Amino acid sequence: MKKSHCIGILAAALHLLFFSLAHAQLTTLPDGGNKKASVTERIGITDVTISYNRPGVKGREGKIWGALVPVGYAEIGTGAAKSVPWRAGANENTTIDFTTDVLVEGQLLAAGKYGFFVLYDPSGSTLIFSRNSTSWGSFTYDPKEDVLRVKVQPVPLDKEVERLKYEFIDQKENAATIALEWEKLSIPFKVEVDYVKTQLESFRRELRSDKGFTWEPWVQAAQFCAQRNVDLDEGLVWASQIADNHATRNFASLSAKAQILTLQGNTAKADSIMKEALPLGTMADIHVYGRQLLTEKKPREALEAFKFNYDKHPNEMMTNVGLARGYSANGEYKKALDYMKKAQAIVPPTDPINKANIEKMIPILEQGKDIN
Repeated sequence: MKKSHCIGILAAALHLLFFSLAHAQLTTLPDGGNKKASVTERIGITDVTISYNRPGVKGREGKIWGALVPVGYAEIGTGAAKSVPWRAGANENTTIDFTTDVLVEGQLLAAGKYGFFVLYDPSGSTLIFSRNSTSWGSFTYDPKEDVLRVKVQPVPLDKEVERLKYEFIDQKENAATIALEWEKLSIPFKVEVDYVKTQLESFRRELRSDKGFTWEPWVQAAQFCAQRNVDLDEGLVWASQIADNHATRNFASLSAKAQILTLQGNTAKADSIMKEALPLGTMADIHVYGRQLLTEKKPREALEAFKFNYDKHPNEMMTNVGLARGYSANGEYKKALDYMKKAQAIVPPTDPINKANIEKMIPILEQGKDIN
């Protein structure tokens, strides 16, 4: 290769390098002093993640809503879109990501990541979830990419919020309200999940993973079905997977299977299984089982379980309290009082909570009233 040709290639390479460096960007603060932020919270087992930039009020009180954030569309006059909604933050797109399907203000929105925009109006703002989550701001907003629009009512705030933020409020097992808060205004919207459905779907996936190689997850899934009285047929399969295996036949698996059979109306088989389960249970297992029977309004069966536990562990505070509860549930308050006083005599000094509970229950029994 000729020397002049090599020099030409080197010069071209250096030019390309300098061109690339000239356009490279180092990490610095966002434009306008806005703060990058991300918040993730779980509703049920659904993760909701909002990524956004936080503009500040910066002395513009009274000039945010209806001015900086216009009512309705903004006429920007640049880019492909001329009239665009507010980007619900600053700088890049605000995005919201759901790991499962959700309901937003009662309307279905599939799992996924969405660009989030707001058409502000004090009489009722429109929230827009767009399939385009990668654009910069709303300059290229296209209404054809809208997946969902919902209308919500802005709410005045008592205290000023200097920097825009998203808060999860009014949280329940299967729902939460997400509130965009800035200056003295909140724009809230409710997100709901089908917790039971998503939980069962998760169990099915996880039991086919490495978690399915130990017995505890199978019992956990079966107990969920029993406690919620849902998907009992599948719950019975999960419980039987462990309860019917001699190597993993234990109190937890047997009692879970018995509980599901009871809910299905097969009480005879459930009672038979529990007779086998009781000798396998710990003192705490049997005490909890007795308490469960009490909540199921089965005082006679509960008393039998507490008696069984007491016979195995007669000098324990827990079994004496259990017998007291059992007799009390069956209206035998004098016997209940005797056992409660025995429990009081042996409660450890290092257990102030149970000591206080016993002291509260004794006067109730002395009055001939049920402590359960």
